[in-house]
Amino acid sequence: MSGNEHDWLALKPQEPSPSQCCGGGCKPCIYDVYEKELAQWERAKAKQDKSLLMEKKEQSNNSELNPDTFTAFSISSVEQLTEDTYQYRFELPGNSSLCLSLGQHIVLRGAVNGLEVQRAYTPISPGNAEGYFEVLIKHGELLMLASGTGLAPMLPILQSITDDEEDETFVTLVCCFPTFDKIYLKPLLQDLARYWNIRIFYVLSQETSLEKLPWSYQENTYTGRLNEGLMKTILNSCRRRPFVLICGSPVFNEDMSRYLKAAGIEEDSCFVF
Repeated sequence: MSGNEHDWLALKPQEPSPSQCCGGGCKPCIYDVYEKELAQWERAKAKQDKSLLMEKKEQSNNSELNPDTFTAFSISSVEQLTEDTYQYRFELPGNSSLCLSLGQHIVLRGAVNGLEVQRAYTPISPGNAEGYFEVLIKHGELLMLASGTGLAPMLPILQSITDDEEDETFVTLVCCFPTFDKIYLKPLLQDLARYWNIRIFYVLSQETSLEKLPWSYQENTYTGRLNEGLMKTILNSCRRRPFVLICGSPVFNEDMSRYLKAAGIEEDSCFVF
């Protein structure tokens, strides 16, 4: 493959995965945007003109949104209203307004965990607000600690979250097994990990090296046991203080509860199956 061909492939839009679509009938849907960007890339590649990838439709002076394209706006402030609810304010140029009708929603798109995500929201700011608009975004966070067959009760909870297009709960699942070969339901876990709000880590107590593992597992796998230090590392990677679910052997449950307490997680923020 020539260097030029490689450059063009690097610029090719990436097809969304099913988990990136909210299924809410958004206009445009993330797949509509992908088809449009792919067609633009194909035209630019055919003419060998990368400047065509930068084409943008002219936006009206009053910032009316175009149903066929996304428009970039800057976040001017984020206010935490409750433990899991935030009010985001976006800037509009000058004294312009969105010019939305009553009850009309907008679709916000952004990157979360390296995945492009879009969701529909109804602004809470007045319809004639000038220079800004505001939306409420609710986020919860779960940390699941599972050892061996303790993974079983976690799966229905995970699937209920991914099946609900309006559920924006972030989930970190930590699966503890002796070896890579002992991990069960690998295809299901890999599918769940493709969702924008699901992270899955593996802790393998009897593995000594990650080199023999498939590359897709190496980044999110730890060798050894889930100890107090690793627990703090995982907790620090969470966006906010999570509610914790624990399921494993009695010894595992006791150890996890002790590590969480040492990390400042209160007993009423944990549930042991």
